[in-house]
Amino acid sequence: MNPPSLPLSAEHSIDLLGLDRWQVYQRLQELDIPCQCSLYQPIKVQISNPTQLLQVWSVTRQVTISPVKLGKFLEKCWQLRIK
Repeated sequence: MNPPSLPLSAEHSIDLLGLDRWQVYQRLQELDIPCQCSLYQPIKVQISNPTQLLQVWSVTRQVTISPVKLGKFLEKCWQLRIK
């Protein structure tokens, strides 16, 4: 059985407010994920593999949820046991 195939590349838009948009854009640049950020426009991100998808999700999650929820999420991660 073959795993499901993913498109080789997909462009997505991430709509965030000013400072959050800039922080996400800078972090995606650091991760070498192709993206564009224009003034007052959503960030355009080119995702070409599952790792990039997970990184984009993680970076955007950090600015879209409250610090309290993020802390609780991280605490749960530390409590997980890998079998």
